[in-house]
Amino acid sequence: MDTIFAEATPPGRGGVSVIRVSGLRAREALEYLAGEVAEARRGYLRTLRDGDDVIDQALVIRFEQDASFTGESVAELQLHGAPVIVQRVETALLSLGLRRAEAGEFTKRAFINGRMDLAEAEGLSDLLAAETEAQRKLAMRATSGEIGQFSERMRALLIRAGALVEASIDFADEDVPEDIPAETFQLLAEVRAELERVLAQYPATERLRQGYEVAIIGPPNAGKSTLLNQIGKRKVALVSDIAGTTRDVIELRTDLKGLPVTFLDTAGLRESDDQVEAMGVALAQERADAADLRIHLSPDGGKQAGFRDGDLLVRAKSDLSGAGISGLTGEGVADLLESVYSVLRMRSSGVGLVSHLRQADALRRAVSSLEIERGLLPEFVAEKIRQAIHEMSSMVGKIGAEEYFDEIFSSFCIGK
Repeated sequence: MDTIFAEATPPGRGGVSVIRVSGLRAREALEYLAGEVAEARRGYLRTLRDGDDVIDQALVIRFEQDASFTGESVAELQLHGAPVIVQRVETALLSLGLRRAEAGEFTKRAFINGRMDLAEAEGLSDLLAAETEAQRKLAMRATSGEIGQFSERMRALLIRAGALVEASIDFADEDVPEDIPAETFQLLAEVRAELERVLAQYPATERLRQGYEVAIIGPPNAGKSTLLNQIGKRKVALVSDIAGTTRDVIELRTDLKGLPVTFLDTAGLRESDDQVEAMGVALAQERADAADLRIHLSPDGGKQAGFRDGDLLVRAKSDLSGAGISGLTGEGVADLLESVYSVLRMRSSGVGLVSHLRQADALRRAVSSLEIERGLLPEFVAEKIRQAIHEMSSMVGKIGAEEYFDEIFSSFCIGK
């Protein structure tokens, strides 16, 4: 493949800018700029030159293909963090016939070269996008290869079960019993139970990865926008005494004690002849229905439309009534946030391994393949086991992964 390069640090002025090079000509390109770099994985302080032109003083490192992130020969140049220096080095690399990397191309090469499986690549993408501690921990489980290890354990049990079935087919005329051994069904039941357990955890895991939504709903002038501003400690939403001021859904992303939470300020729920306000109310109801949790804010602390078990009932404007919470003064808001956290923490307690739809779909297909009734001909049982093994392999991208490449790797930044 082409030898590629990209700036691995954010573009712009900074203390250091890092350019990463990967491919067969990585060492050649590095030594053209910096002179001989004899030892791998050792930093050298060198003057970078393009012919007679001195570009910069830089720390350079090279990695052999069996000890690099991509599984190829890799070079890294740690430059002074000036955009003009980066541009000059990139110009020199282009003149050597190297090309700029596409988004996610370094990680894609790491996958192709067997340095990580597809689930680990998805975990790395999640890690780069993580905004809270809980999301970081979830992503680290995937990048550490835990999903791949789970897949291999299940595959090993299925292979054992398949071997027992194949033996009953291939050696029916010899000393091996013709009937499918009882151990086969024990193994299949064990695998299916484990897959169903992990699959049942998927909704909670996927919500943690994407983040929770909490809708603040209630009648006009209940103080929803004021409460949102108090939670954000800044003016996020427009506040006025005029009913119907909020007509769109206003979002506030927060890190609530490690959980990723987006609070939604919605239009006041009421009948309206104003077409635009009515559209805002309809949107508010739609987003509230889809939210993970609703805070029902009203002067009397009563239930609003769409109340569900676990939703929070809050009496508004304690600065006027003497009871409830006040978005204006902040009274009671900390306790409300603690209640929100308690509800969401309980829902996140069921978090497991699988957090992507692609992985969950593979598990569902595997479970479906293992719906095997006793009395089924051994040949059909063997085929169903092979299908389940195929799905466990596809979950980590060992087979049938090509259709997901663009979706997964295009989400990475340039240089990763």
